[in-house]
Amino acid sequence: MDWRQWSPEALAEAERRDVPLLISIGYSTCHWCHVMAHESFEDKVVAAAINDRFVAVKVDREERPDLDAVYMQATMAITGQGGWPMTVFAFPDGTPFFAGTYFPKSHFLRLLDAVHSAWTGQREELRHQGSAIVEASAQGGPAFADVTVACPLDGPCPPAPPIRTGMLDAAAATLLASADTVHGGFGTAPKFPSVPALRFLLDAYVRSGDGSLLDHVRLTAERMARGGIYDQLEGGFARYSTDEAWSVPHFEKMLYDNAELLWLYSRLYGEGELFARVADETAAFLLEHFTTAEGGFAAAFDADTDGVEGLTYAWTYAELEEVLGEDAAWAAGVFGVEAANPNFEHGANVLELPEDPEDGARWAAVRHRLAAVRRERPQPGRDDKVVAAWNGLAIAALAEYGSRTGARDALLAAERAAELLVRLHLGEDGRLARVSLDGAVSEAPGILEDYAAVAIGFLRLGGAWIAPARALLEQVRERFGDGLGGFHDTASDAESLVTRPADVHDGPTASGWALAASALLEAWQVTGEETYKDDAWRAIARAEPVMTANPRFTAGLHSAAEALVRAQSGELPAGHGNLRVESHRPGWEIALPLGKRAAYV
Repeated sequence: MDWRQWSPEALAEAERRDVPLLISIGYSTCHWCHVMAHESFEDKVVAAAINDRFVAVKVDREERPDLDAVYMQATMAITGQGGWPMTVFAFPDGTPFFAGTYFPKSHFLRLLDAVHSAWTGQREELRHQGSAIVEASAQGGPAFADVTVACPLDGPCPPAPPIRTGMLDAAAATLLASADTVHGGFGTAPKFPSVPALRFLLDAYVRSGDGSLLDHVRLTAERMARGGIYDQLEGGFARYSTDEAWSVPHFEKMLYDNAELLWLYSRLYGEGELFARVADETAAFLLEHFTTAEGGFAAAFDADTDGVEGLTYAWTYAELEEVLGEDAAWAAGVFGVEAANPNFEHGANVLELPEDPEDGARWAAVRHRLAAVRRERPQPGRDDKVVAAWNGLAIAALAEYGSRTGARDALLAAERAAELLVRLHLGEDGRLARVSLDGAVSEAPGILEDYAAVAIGFLRLGGAWIAPARALLEQVRERFGDGLGGFHDTASDAESLVTRPADVHDGPTASGWALAASALLEAWQVTGEETYKDDAWRAIARAEPVMTANPRFTAGLHSAAEALVRAQSGELPAGHGNLRVESHRPGWEIALPLGKRAAYV
């Protein structure tokens, strides 16, 4: 395959050769991306058919989420569904005219022939189709509110802008209506951690005192910690569970999941030994396995090892006997392994922990022996790229964990990652690069979530990190605002794409819009400057119609709204750095014990 990186040169080449673009969008831990690569892109016949008649462009969606968002909208408009690998055919200017996801080799070859025939014989029809797709994508966005009358951009907002607690209560009730009251989480399989939703339920509990909200967070956190989605030997969480009981995961491990879940278990640290242990182990897992040589945090670990999913992690009963001898039967009972009824493929098992064993010392010894053997197995590949937004989330989570536990290594690791971002990702002009790899920074520009998440991380560190956080938020104000109180995901002077994304819906993490609102509120809390709170209110109020219509996937903004309500009521005083006090090191702060509900603030 003669792959090109997305660039003006690649588009110009397609124009010069008078051929369409074939844009393949995926990411390193995407299982079906690897399947399509092996089946089609590594096949000489397929490669020749593409190279002769298209300009092939490979896009890492984690490096260029702006491109992914634009072409995902187009794919959804064409097919009604999306996913990865995403396969897009487009005009040389980037206008898409056909798209899909995974195509088996035989189907893909026929599709290549059909697109080539349409390009050479029905170009005008393709042009009309492309225009219709772009128009549908542009018009398919959510409806936002006009907030500038109540809170003009060039003046202060009212003393207590009306964020409706009734909206927040209704959103929490909607989330609980979709909750799995047996296994925790929301909905059925496949089941994702959905940390933004759990964070919102915790925030709503802090305000309302509704114990059912905290109960569901605790249930979910316990069931995840006992399931196969959690690595019972060395800590850390897989991306999602293929079943509703969290038993069998899709084995890739993402930085953003582990950062967000570290935050969750840190908030639950005083609620039980299980939560404290999982927080400790997840922090240790991040520091040992995700840390890069430069001091940042890598993006992800693959699900596959040598092309086999779960090869590193799963155990047959015979393997347990070989490693543990007389302890095998006891360990099988502890880890929920049934020799005659394995829970994974090929007679293997994913280890779970249905309940804590009475003999903790024996359990610790068994875990150590199994982990030592597992480290000798082939290991999944690691995607070493450092993504600014995900590192910002990791910094914030480690600072949260360290402030609650006094864990100096976590705080030091957070600071090292922050120093890397400033040294490598942050330019002299104040602009933030999204990705680096092995100490070399990518040309991919930072998007809204990068600026906001890194600002949150810096604000959580406090001290000398407050100034660079404020500088990042000035970039957010200047370059990402939509002029009506909300935000675009890309900067005003970023590369012009067929549409400019502006999305309030959460993915595995809160949306960039929600992160920006949260960062602004944190900046107000630290500095006491009312303009930060005003900007946060505008962002939340502008998105309120979408929040009301779809609370399940706007939980990040609902959390920000909960914080704003507490700020308006005086529960979050400004200028006090989130009620923290100076710790063992200049710039570090430790959260004060504020009481049962306030401990979740």
